[in-house]
Amino acid sequence: MARMQRVLITAGASGIGREIARAFSAAGAKVAVVDIDAAALATLQTELPAVIAEGCDLGELGQIEAVVPRVIEALGGLDVLVNNGGIAGQTAPVEQVSPAEWDRVMRVNLGGTFNVTRLAIPHLKKSPAGSIINMSSAAGRLGYPQRSAYAASKWGVIGFTKTLSMELGAFGIRANAILPGPVAGPRMERVLEGRASASGRSIEQERAGAFANQSLKAFTEASEIAALALFLASDAARTISGQAISIDGDLHRSV
Repeated sequence: MARMQRVLITAGASGIGREIARAFSAAGAKVAVVDIDAAALATLQTELPAVIAEGCDLGELGQIEAVVPRVIEALGGLDVLVNNGGIAGQTAPVEQVSPAEWDRVMRVNLGGTFNVTRLAIPHLKKSPAGSIINMSSAAGRLGYPQRSAYAASKWGVIGFTKTLSMELGAFGIRANAILPGPVAGPRMERVLEGRASASGRSIEQERAGAFANQSLKAFTEASEIAALALFLASDAARTISGQAISIDGDLHRSV
């Protein structure tokens, strides 16, 4: 990395976001993380003391407008924004989804991404190589039965990303979306356990069933998603923009 990048990561205290924070920190970047989970933020700061960490609920406009400018000021500007925040929402068929729950998912997944980005853009315009990376999902290209709000929001993230690329290209700012499929780790294991409990099949049978939906028979590691984010923010990707990049073992169906 020729210059020290200044990076803001939303929902960066655990899971994929934490791996992205680790990757940028290891590459010599100055990193700020906002997250709703205070305990996870404290743990991250113990591991990475140089990281700027602040609590923020991405569903609350007032918090976003207070916290985001403050952390960007602490970074001394901004080169890379990683919009990683999102919630899964209710598991139910469309006719049973609560309107309040639909609104909550949209407020966090789309509203949070929009509000953080609009506050970041003036700072990214001052960067010699600004980059926005939005976390979508395989559900953002395949749909997701029983998760209509989540899928709709992640499709929306891709449309937002493409629009950002078109609006900001004149300023040298790139915008791309990453679309992970199932991610290896405790959360995926809990999903498989839940499916096994409901179906009466073994966890390994459920794992084989999940792999039947993808060409490569392995779940993606969070560190691999972080490596993709690092690449997209690098000079090696200087002409990559407006793209929705899948990292999912060639997933055919998101169930």
